[in-house]
Amino acid sequence: MKSVRNFAMLIATSFLLNVANAQEKTVEVGGAAMYPSKNIVENAVNSKDHTTLVAAVKAAGLVETLQSAGPFTVFAPTNAAFDMLPKGTVETLLKPENKSMLTGVLTYHVVAGRIDAKELVRLIKEGNGKAELNTVAGGKLWASMKGNKVVLMDEKGGAATVTIKDVYQSNGVIHVIDHVVLPKS
Repeated sequence: MKSVRNFAMLIATSFLLNVANAQEKTVEVGGAAMYPSKNIVENAVNSKDHTTLVAAVKAAGLVETLQSAGPFTVFAPTNAAFDMLPKGTVETLLKPENKSMLTGVLTYHVVAGRIDAKELVRLIKEGNGKAELNTVAGGKLWASMKGNKVVLMDEKGGAATVTIKDVYQSNGVIHVIDHVVLPKS
């Protein structure tokens, strides 16, 4: 009798979780729904477009940080963005001896706080067409508008366009970008 009751509770709990998830306003990224009630890592691991980023976050030891309360704004490069880097770059960065360099590159994609697209556009307008963002790595990114798209400029003069905006997380927001942005050093 106890196992039947436990099974019934399991089914009821599962049903309620599915109903709650169905009521969340999700955004699809990499073929998977991103749930605002989940944290950055819990969502990112489900995106087929971000397997390289997830592997890099794990190799850098940043999983715990990106699961913390934050809030964080993450500019998340796709696998295709990582593929545009010179051949061998990702493999070199993923080596244990290059952990500090990898950490620097990844945290350069993170800004403290929850900056959604509306706030980002406001900052760009307030800055007369350019917003300066301080990254967790200690570097700077500059955001501007190109048509109706937000474009980031990195410290090396590279550019990345936000392709999916406002992927809300329990501990921040993700904006998917089409290039890896790089710090000056």
